[in-house]
Amino acid sequence: MEQTRSARHLEKRRRNIEDLGLERYVWELDNNGYVVVPPEVTGVTPEMIDALTDGLLAKCEELVGCAFTVADGPAGELDFGEYRGTLELISGAKPSQFQLMQLCTFSRVFRDLAINPVAVALMRYLIGYPETRFSSHNSFVKWAGEGYGDSLGLHCDMGGVPLPWGRVSLSANCNWCLTDYTLDDGAFACVPGSHLRHSHPTLPGAVTEAIPVECPKGSLIAFHGQLWHGAYPRKTEGLRLTIANYYRHAVIQPQDDIPNHFPRELADDCADPKLFKQLAGFGAPYQSQVLPVPRARA
Repeated sequence: MEQTRSARHLEKRRRNIEDLGLERYVWELDNNGYVVVPPEVTGVTPEMIDALTDGLLAKCEELVGCAFTVADGPAGELDFGEYRGTLELISGAKPSQFQLMQLCTFSRVFRDLAINPVAVALMRYLIGYPETRFSSHNSFVKWAGEGYGDSLGLHCDMGGVPLPWGRVSLSANCNWCLTDYTLDDGAFACVPGSHLRHSHPTLPGAVTEAIPVECPKGSLIAFHGQLWHGAYPRKTEGLRLTIANYYRHAVIQPQDDIPNHFPRELADDCADPKLFKQLAGFGAPYQSQVLPVPRARA
């Protein structure tokens, strides 16, 4: 029975990849641990990118207290107080970015992005067809500065999972580039093929192996949870805007407790409510009395 069920899920995964024409992108994921998918393949339009960007800039102004533009960055000087991000704390670099979280509560356009069919197909390929779930939906707002210092912040997202690691990616990431990615603009950094080493990055040697992933606005960078990755510092004026939709295997705890705290009514307002609810983990057994119980006969 279990073997038949497993074979059925593998067939669904294969058919999903073929139907969307993603075979070459899956090959790159397998071999390099990451892949860049252009917007003409994902179906994400320039209008959608503009709506996502406008939503993030508005939230930045609401939370920070000054205007933000892609061209110029924050309109005022920013004070982080005593805060240091985890990777900045390790490197000693001065923070030059912050994160916006729980994006799917902002508006429908963010929810539609989280269930983009191409992105979900790639995540299910890496994690498993029935096991893939949301972990968190975040944005990195980054401007010129030290970045993560000399280490480039190299890490892997499965770092919290005890070794040894196997082939299956227990977490995987979709980075949506809302601005152009170039080396000087603070591009994504990674060590191609490092997901096959099944280990944490070895520093400082990994820095010499890292490459910048340069791609135009609207691109999707999908990558394996064991890929050694980070980012280069931004040297130019303005902002680098990224949405990081992070997915997990069902056995892994989510970063954002979406199953228990995400407003259920918002899940109905998206392109595919059934898929959103499945990835959110709504209705899973053990959260409540979901499974049926017998009734006593009179």
